[in-house]
Amino acid sequence: MTVRLGEAPPRDMLDAAERMSVDEVRALQLERLQWSLRRAYDNVAHYRKSFDAHGVHPDDCRELADIARFPMTTKADLRDNYPFGMFAVPQDQVARVHASSGTTGRPTVVGYTATDIDNWAGLMARSIRAAGGRPGHKVHNAYGYGLFTGGLGAHYGIEKLGATAIPISGGMTPRQVQLIVDFSPDVIMVTPSYLLTVIDEFERQGLDPRASSLKVGIFGAEPWTEQMRLEIEDRMDIHAVDIYGLSEVMGPGVSQECVETKDGLHIWEDHFLPEIVDPLDGDVLADGEEGELLFTSLTKEALPIIRYRTRDLTRLLPGTARPGMRRMQKITGRSDDMIILRGVNVFPTQIEEIVLRTAGLAPHFQLVLTTAGRMDALGVRVEARPETPFERREAAALELVTAVKDRVGVSVTCEIVDPDTLERSVGKLQRLVDRRSL
Repeated sequence: MTVRLGEAPPRDMLDAAERMSVDEVRALQLERLQWSLRRAYDNVAHYRKSFDAHGVHPDDCRELADIARFPMTTKADLRDNYPFGMFAVPQDQVARVHASSGTTGRPTVVGYTATDIDNWAGLMARSIRAAGGRPGHKVHNAYGYGLFTGGLGAHYGIEKLGATAIPISGGMTPRQVQLIVDFSPDVIMVTPSYLLTVIDEFERQGLDPRASSLKVGIFGAEPWTEQMRLEIEDRMDIHAVDIYGLSEVMGPGVSQECVETKDGLHIWEDHFLPEIVDPLDGDVLADGEEGELLFTSLTKEALPIIRYRTRDLTRLLPGTARPGMRRMQKITGRSDDMIILRGVNVFPTQIEEIVLRTAGLAPHFQLVLTTAGRMDALGVRVEARPETPFERREAAALELVTAVKDRVGVSVTCEIVDPDTLERSVGKLQRLVDRRSL
């Protein structure tokens, strides 16, 4: 890249919590955890019933490790209490609601008080600043607006930082390119898979994406690999940094990668308590071990969330750019989108990394599960790059099949298709198509 290495913000620009020591953060977490447990127990019937059934009470929390005694919360719990049964405040104190798409069942509904909204905006501003954004920057916000938390979560953070929001939302890819060219934004916030589609559109219009005004991209809402980071940074000459969040915990801005290190996402531990557990038995794992990520909110008023099972797989690491707050490694996959193929665990991100390493293949691919006799079979459909000669396709397919067998340990088939064949995503990427029931 020709852009300068991302610089850390001046220390006096950091929030007070970002300057805390580990001991100071832990003391604040315990105080806030005790408050959050009490708020959930006193105001949410589900938590009172669940705590009582597990024989625990908020007064039993005397140290942070005691959180392991409390029951976990799942997406099913939120759906069972649809729409507002998990709220801890009366309706007249709810300033906003968001909801998931509900594609696999009832949507999960989350609520915010005015204080929650202000805290969220502050954490998003902190996240954008950690990614390299500054007051006065123009931010092209291509996250979806509406009930999805991404668009409005980013929007409020942009304004809180003192930057200029360009609220384009998702879709209309040619218009995305036009406004980037015309408005000259410094930062883009979008899913990484859709940014690749935007880059493709630049090239389709005969424009050099590396010549755009963009210097930083803040990417979230789906797992993405280091190989995809390299692809984005090389093709657009920007810093590609990761942001993490989910609606049930708050929305985007739960943790953020710092541009000066790009070594994992610092969790804003003054507002959230993370844990890693074994996804099968729920046992708490030590920092450094990989497992399922849980979050407990420490400051949320409308919807306190206790030990929420994110289904995301990662591990916790010591802080670096923000030494007082732990990092989480980039999400490696989800326990609920893992494919078990002939006894081998396969994640879409593993295939993505191989696709991006294979010459001639574009980063647009789809996994197709079928049944061959009594066995499940996995196929990879992937687009060729526009400049790839047709005679190169067979060799690329063979390279991909061999690499998947060598690195992942499963046999797959591979179909190389023409550019622009696979459906593009403007939100979260749907990599897997399950045709086993057809």
